[in-house]
This record gives sequence, structure tokens and C-alpha cells, in this order.
Amino acid sequence: MALFYIKAFHLIGAVAWFAGLFYLVRIFVYHTEADQKPEHLRQPFKEQFGLMERRAYKIICNPAMMLTWTCGLSMTFLNPSYWQMGWFHVKFSIIILLTVYHLWCKRIIVKLEKGEKPFDSFQFRLLNELPTLFLVSIVLLGVLKSMLNFLYAFSGVLAFGFLLFMFAKAYKKRREG
Repeated sequence: MALFYIKAFHLIGAVAWFAGLFYLVRIFVYHTEADQKPEHLRQPFKEQFGLMERRAYKIICNPAMMLTWTCGLSMTFLNPSYWQMGWFHVKFSIIILLTVYHLWCKRIIVKLEKGEKPFDSFQFRLLNELPTLFLVSIVLLGVLKSMLNFLYAFSGVLAFGFLLFMFAKAYKKRREG
């Protein structure tokens, strides 16, 4: 019975973590676009977006990531057979990459606070789609497990990523002109 509660909180943590990451990188887009505002509005906008970034990271992303990892690892201790399943190794690797992305976002916050511009708003929009690829991969692996053909799944996720990129380019073109 405990495993079901841990799994439920694992899912709740993952949903909150993804929500926080989507929101955070969207704020990066607005923070970068603040440079296009009239001179007297730029600094107040940047300060507000910086505050929002820090809060989203510390109040949403970090606790949700910790809950996800804690419950996920707890499930593997209660059911160590996960470590012997190929799909789990792939999922675990993707979650490690998601954690690297999470930590990279913190570095971006620091750079934006210093006034550096690591990316333009279009590049941040593309960066905002990366968690979507993580999400699709993790859910497919978690639900379909061993039934999933990894080569087809990887190809499908890449194709989905390409479609996201094309939609982002089309949106940029429409916005600009």
C-alpha cells in the first residue's frame, strides 16, 4: 500500500516540476524581451522578471524536483527489481538529463541577474520546448515500459521535437511579420 502512496506523490512532484520548468523558461523569454520595452520600463520589468524567476525556481522547481527524486528512489528501494529492467535505465537517464536541465536553468537565472543575455527570446522559446520532449519520453517509458520499442520511441520523440521546432519557427515568422 505504501508503494501506491509514494507513486502518487512521485507523480504529483513530477507534474509540479514540469509546470515549474515550463513557467520558469517562459519568464526567461519575457525577461529577454524586456530589452525591447521603452527605456524607462526596462529595468523595472527586468527586476520583476528576475524576482519571478528566483521564486519559481526556489518555491516550485526545487521542492518539486526533490519530491520527485525522493519518491522515485523510495520506489526503487521498495521494489529493487526496477534496476534490472531496461526501460527503467533509459527513464532514469532521461531524469538525470532533466535534472541537468533544471540546474542549467539556475545558471541562466544568475546570468540574467548579472545583465548577461545567454539567449535571445526565440532561443528561449525553443529551450522551453525541451521539457516537453523529456515529458513525452518519461511518460511513454513509465506507462508502456518493456512494450515500448526504444528505437521507434526515440525516433518518434525526435520527430516530435522537429515538429515543435517547426511550429516555433512558424510562430516567430508570424509574430515578426
